[in-house]
Amino acid sequence: MTLTLPSPASPFKIGTRGSPLALAQAYETRQRLGAAFDLPEDAFEIVVIKTTGDNRAMIDADRPLKEIGNKGLFTKEIEEAMLRGDIDIAVHSTKDMPVEQPDGLVLDTFLPREDVRDAFISPSLSSIHELPEGAVVGTSSLRRRAQLLNRRPDLNVVEFRGNVQTRLKKLGDGVADCTFLAMAGIRRLNMDEVPATAIEPEDMLPAIAQGTIGIERRSDNSRAGGMLEAIHHAETGQRLAAERALLAALDGSCETPIAGLAQIQDGQLRLRGEVLRPDGSESIAEELDGPIADGPQMGLDLAGTLLKKAGPGFFDWKN
Repeated sequence: MTLTLPSPASPFKIGTRGSPLALAQAYETRQRLGAAFDLPEDAFEIVVIKTTGDNRAMIDADRPLKEIGNKGLFTKEIEEAMLRGDIDIAVHSTKDMPVEQPDGLVLDTFLPREDVRDAFISPSLSSIHELPEGAVVGTSSLRRRAQLLNRRPDLNVVEFRGNVQTRLKKLGDGVADCTFLAMAGIRRLNMDEVPATAIEPEDMLPAIAQGTIGIERRSDNSRAGGMLEAIHHAETGQRLAAERALLAALDGSCETPIAGLAQIQDGQLRLRGEVLRPDGSESIAEELDGPIADGPQMGLDLAGTLLKKAGPGFFDWKN
């Protein structure tokens, strides 16, 4: 199939949220598409779409995501614009994406994965172990909250929402003694001044799909599909196939503390998963190794093992 490439007169429209990190991810997508097809920057148009999750009042009030709509908060308006034909593709942080897309949309393109690790953010300390007893820790992530309380039940974990800049300002204002971000976001924004210490996955298993940019399109948009195929990173896709299968089988949402990470080495895939009670009182972690092609099935199998070990009532707190 011969692709009809965009031009400055008829640009390819890239939909995104308006935060600095979201824009950085959209710019990376534009750069990779431009390089793949030898197109100028102005053959693309970055279309900023405000989502429910970007509501300033809710961010300032530090309302938990589970109270206001979960992961769809960051995608609904963008996906509606794509279904209307207002944009050609949408660029997302994959960890914000529900495991199922709306009818007519597909998420099948991923850029090379950045650093998967969480970052401990504090101007004077380098780990949670250095925090004094009863220290105030800010995070909007149920996963991080549960993992932190599992290791340090004495901590006072408070809701802490907003983009990278907002969270750093709150930290500077003394709202909390420390906070956590994804290393990938810090790197993509070239924020070398951020007092960040990377946390190894062995100490804090990251969110599923952390560090990945996912690109969504309409299933009937063959031009977008053809262009995106040129920038899809196969290994990242293989890793996410396992991780997102694990998440789907665990019924993952912003209401469920789940962590997971797939890694590929020497032609084999290693998949780790963890489920926690939200108060941190219990953590169950398991892992599997197998052929890369078996990643999705490994995700299902690992979820089955975790659910069996958790037993009835482990997730009853959601009700």
